[in-house]
Amino acid sequence: MDGKTLSRRVFTLGALAGVSVTAACGNGIGSQGAATIDSRVERTLAEMYRQFPNTQNLADKANGMLVMPLVTEAGFGFGGAYGRGALQVNGMTVDYYSTTQLSGGLQIGAQQYSHVLFFMNESALTEFRRSPGWAVGGDVEYVISAQGDGFKADSTTTFSPVLAAVFGRAGLLIGATLQGTKYTRIIP
Repeated sequence: MDGKTLSRRVFTLGALAGVSVTAACGNGIGSQGAATIDSRVERTLAEMYRQFPNTQNLADKANGMLVMPLVTEAGFGFGGAYGRGALQVNGMTVDYYSTTQLSGGLQIGAQQYSHVLFFMNESALTEFRRSPGWAVGGDVEYVISAQGDGFKADSTTTFSPVLAAVFGRAGLLIGATLQGTKYTRIIP
């Protein structure tokens, strides 16, 4: 065995050890990320219930709720959005999620908004939790529109598997839609 081989091995092992230590430092355990998200989730739910009191009835009937307290969206031709939130089952946080969205078209500006997904049956909640990355599809029914101009819940919406409330908009970007939005489980 010559000196070059030994030094390559030492370098490789040292590099792997360094990467492992660095990765362990950023795993989120012991950070305040979860506490920050939980605090924002509580404030967001309180504001939603204050502005739209009928959402409390939906929350009581839902098997779970994904609360995204702050989603920031910006676009200039192409756009994107990002936010972090928590999945609550029976009023307790069980997982944390990030949301991402990419879009293209005639758009310019930026906005921030909150949204809550109500999982109205166990199968919708289970499908969401088991998927590696869940994307909003056509099975989402809006109970509060993107403009925040009303609350809609009737006998047809209560049978939808997932209901969405988008509210608290601030900024100048036309529209707030959840189509094409992907949710991924995270460790904050």
